Amino acid sequence: MISDIKIGITGLPGSGKTYALLRVIEMLQDGELKIGGMIDEPVGDGRHKTGFTVRDLLTGETDVFASTDIESRVMVGKLGVDLSKLEAIGVKAIKEACESCDIIVIDEVGKMEVESQAFIDAVKEALDADKPMIITLHKKSRNPLLQDIRRRDDVRILEVTPTNRNLLPYKIVRLMSGENV
Repeated sequence: MISDIKIGITGLPGSGKTYALLRVIEMLQDGELKIGGMIDEPVGDGRHKTGFTVRDLLTGETDVFASTDIESRVMVGKLGVDLSKLEAIGVKAIKEACESCDIIVIDEVGKMEVESQAFIDAVKEALDADKPMIITLHKKSRNPLLQDIRRRDDVRILEVTPTNRNLLPYKIVRLMSGENV
């Protein structure tokens, strides 16, 4: 049984937000739950990030939406952001998760993603859905969407640190099972 809890995972870049999220998904997938939404994953040689892919959790469809090779009017640091790819995969995945999944996953509400109004609207739709949700949040962004999420009474924000990175997924699964942790 999964409660309708909404969990926000925050932390500094590189702290393990996506890692913790992927562990939670692994742990929950044993339970016959349909988990949908989007995952952002870095592209690079391990030391240097040259971009990010967006992946639809249900279909596995993946594309690079931010890269040092993309020329775009939307730049975040050295990365050009192709919002059409983010929207074609990520936004579509969020909307599909709202309609047909048991748990909605959004990774990540960050600087690149909030450049897309369609993404912002999809996140708001997901937050208003009566479904459990796990969302990763850029820690320092002052974007209005992130500030709204942090202020919501129905979102429990947990911070990932190198110290708790391995234990946090267990805590999240217990919270989602309705335990008071």
